[in-house]
Amino acid sequence: MKKGPLITIALVGFLLGVVLIVFLQVVSGNNINRLIQGNNKLLTELQIQRDLHAIESGMLGFESDIRGAVISGNNRFLPQIEAEIVSTGKNVETLSRSLHTANSNDEVKELNQLVSEKIRFSRRILQAYRTGGKTEAEAIINTFRGKELRDSIMLVLDHMHQSHRAETATITRQFERSGQQARTWGFVLAVIACSLVVIAFWYIVNQSQQQQRIIRSLNESERKIKEAAQMKEQFMANMSHEIRTPMNAIIGFTNLLRRTQLEPTQREYVQNIHSAGDNLLALINDILDLSKIEAGMMQLEETRFSIRSLTASVGAMFAEKVAEKRLEYASHVAADVPDILSGDAVRLTQVLVNLIGNAVKFTPGGIIELRVERRYETPTMVGLRILVTDTGIGIETEKLHSIFDRFQQAEADTTRRYGGTGLGLSIVRQLVELQGGSIDVQSQEGQGSVFTVNIDYRIPDLSEVSSASVMQEVAVIEPGSIQVLVAEDNNMNQQLIRHLMRNWGFGCTIVANGAEAVAELKKKSYLLVLMDIQMPEMDGYITTSVIRNELKLDIPIIAMTAHAMMGEKEKCLQLGMNDYLSKPIRENDLYNLIAQYAQLQVRSEAEQGRAFAGNNHLEYVNLEYLHQLSGNDPKFEREMMEQFMIQARAELTALDAAFAGADLLQVRSIAHSLKSTMGYMGLTDLVGPDLSAIEKAGKEGDVAAIPAPLSRVRELADKTLIEVSELLLQGEKGD
Repeated sequence: MKKGPLITIALVGFLLGVVLIVFLQVVSGNNINRLIQGNNKLLTELQIQRDLHAIESGMLGFESDIRGAVISGNNRFLPQIEAEIVSTGKNVETLSRSLHTANSNDEVKELNQLVSEKIRFSRRILQAYRTGGKTEAEAIINTFRGKELRDSIMLVLDHMHQSHRAETATITRQFERSGQQARTWGFVLAVIACSLVVIAFWYIVNQSQQQQRIIRSLNESERKIKEAAQMKEQFMANMSHEIRTPMNAIIGFTNLLRRTQLEPTQREYVQNIHSAGDNLLALINDILDLSKIEAGMMQLEETRFSIRSLTASVGAMFAEKVAEKRLEYASHVAADVPDILSGDAVRLTQVLVNLIGNAVKFTPGGIIELRVERRYETPTMVGLRILVTDTGIGIETEKLHSIFDRFQQAEADTTRRYGGTGLGLSIVRQLVELQGGSIDVQSQEGQGSVFTVNIDYRIPDLSEVSSASVMQEVAVIEPGSIQVLVAEDNNMNQQLIRHLMRNWGFGCTIVANGAEAVAELKKKSYLLVLMDIQMPEMDGYITTSVIRNELKLDIPIIAMTAHAMMGEKEKCLQLGMNDYLSKPIRENDLYNLIAQYAQLQVRSEAEQGRAFAGNNHLEYVNLEYLHQLSGNDPKFEREMMEQFMIQARAELTALDAAFAGADLLQVRSIAHSLKSTMGYMGLTDLVGPDLSAIEKAGKEGDVAAIPAPLSRVRELADKTLIEVSELLLQGEKGD
């Protein structure tokens, strides 16, 4: 016989077996239902029997107790007798409900009537006993009416007992018949079903074996895929560490070399090395960011930040590149956009840096503009529309739909001509969507592009005292007696950190492994520990565990690692470290981190509040706007003043240099940025007109109109810096 007919027979047999099994289940279900119904009837009958016994014993009990109380003349048992009477009445009510649908309604009515009369008679005896004493109570008892009622009740109860015992016997016999039928049907149908199923058994077994082979093959494939993914992740981690470690030394020593006296050719070579290092680091960061986003490990942090300060800082990052390409850069935040917002300022900065970086890269000449507009506003939320516009090479219409895909660029030779990997816009889109926003692009080839980001941020309550996130390059601290313990095994990294610490005036002790770090902490106190993760003998994780659990020290521990893979920061923090720096280490990041923990160590918010109280003698500085922004948070105000001291000096110096070099584009840009900087100290009305005049003169090329307002701006800024310096000094004395 061919395989086809066998399969047909097997399937038919299998289906018949299934039908019989279903039929068996139906029959079994019906039998089970009958058994359940019978069981419920039996339970009801048993409950009726219990109720009958309870009525009988209750009635005999309170009758006997009444006689005893009357004969003995003891009133102490009267409340108990009353309770027994009430209980008997309730038992009769329960029995009536149980027999509501039964065929004994006449008997129940008769029993109710007799018991009610018996209860009334008993209470009559008790009432007579209370009012007339023993004699009157005995007189009522001797009427023998109570005995007549008791005998009648007992007769009814006995009849009901016999009736329900017969009903119970009937239900039991039905149980036996239903059980026997269920066994018979089950056996017959089971034999038939098994016979039919056996016919198809070989076919099912064959299919099952084939499925097992497929499952084993799939499991093996899944195992290989997981192994490949683990190998990929491990490879990425190792490559990240191996690349970042030498990159740390390359970028660090290049920064140091740029500060030395170099010949023009040497400076050009060093600049090329530094640029290549930054490009390589950007590529590494793009790949790792993409890996984090895809793995769901990219975490958003909500902090307060100034949108105007953030956009100004982003613009300052590209000032040098814009000047090199002789481009015009403009940044504008609409007046109706709230300045202090709550959200992830770091991710917004990353988005803007990518978009503006692309605009600079693909714009050979013309204008790049960053605009921030308000889409809507509620008391708690604001919707922003951020536009990055350029007059660059543009994008072909048919390429717009794929421009946000990874490794995609507008033209095949874009990478060769302009550099890049095609990852930037893919990361931008995913970062924007991660924050609940959207991004779109409009472009025509040869006419530039407009990237539009729609994103929502929370408007913080000014009564909140959490610090606003201010974009700053360097914090201001006094080196003093700052001592840092560095656990790092790489000689070049040791040399770099030693040099940085010496330049900053910080004390520093360097050890080569975790065991030496533990030994050093037993001997001496430090402000914080810079802890490399991968070290011989004892790595950073184990060392941190020893410091926390054995030495019981709460000293701040900052992780330094080139292993910048997804979840690494979270792992470091979970194991007891306080913060995280990825290699290559940026000087400003390291300095700011040390400054942060130094400031936390030497002052408290309450002391800062006293330091800034009562400053009503200021001639130029107006702190009212700053108080509103901070919600009267003294720590935030001090940070803003420190930032103002740094940023204002830097921008004024840059403005003087730009004017001396006749770089009117830079003059315009810096004057525009100074409006925001000076505004935080309440100087908008005093300095705004002069800065606008400088900006206008720079735009129109009227060099002669710049010196006068520039002199007034410089004079006012110098006086303002003196006042802010005095405020900060007063705060230090308060500490």
